[in-house]
Amino acid sequence: MAEKNYYDILGVKKDASAADIKKKYRKLVRQFHPDVSDDPDADNKIAEINNAYE
Repeated sequence: MAEKNYYDILGVKKDASAADIKKKYRKLVRQFHPDVSDDPDADNKIAEINNAYE
């Protein structure tokens, strides 16, 4: 099984600064938060985003 590329999950380049990564993370969390998003897979997506950010 292939490893997940955390940079791809967050949508940033590998040479992105910590500030850029944090900014993109916060944007994605707001977009996919289960209380806000209509996406039925929002719980899984937010878990994947949180895991990538760690």
